Amino acid sequence: MSDLSIALHWHRATPALQTGGYSNEHTVQYNSHYDMLVDSAPDWGGDPNNTNPEQALASALSSCHMMTFLALAAKAGWPVASYHDFAEAHLGKNPKGQMSVTRIDLHPVVRFDTGFAVSEEEMEQMQDRAHRYCFIANTLADSVEINIL
Repeated sequence: MSDLSIALHWHRATPALQTGGYSNEHTVQYNSHYDMLVDSAPDWGGDPNNTNPEQALASALSSCHMMTFLALAAKAGWPVASYHDFAEAHLGKNPKGQMSVTRIDLHPVVRFDTGFAVSEEEMEQMQDRAHRYCFIANTLADSVEINIL
């Protein structure tokens, strides 16, 4: 199987590492050439202009779900013209009382070539199949909700 990696770089910008006295801003590098600034979520003191791990998790799930959906749609002969999603990661306490991403909601909107349509039931079944086969969804287990628009 594949081994996929990123490189993470953080450097202290203060004289000492003290509680509340340092920045969590860091760089995540993809494929040795694309750098993304990452920080804590804004509620935890992070820069809202940077992405955060919770957003990155929602992005990974949304991308994986879309790619799985497109593969299944292509196999079924569905002429998908566009696919859009709005993914939301919800922070809260898990059953152990620990802070976590408690749920990720996906809101996919699929458009087809002119003259092609599927029923609401067929769309729900295909979205469900995409969820079941998505690698990231299988990693996250029960914390994903798909809201078809």
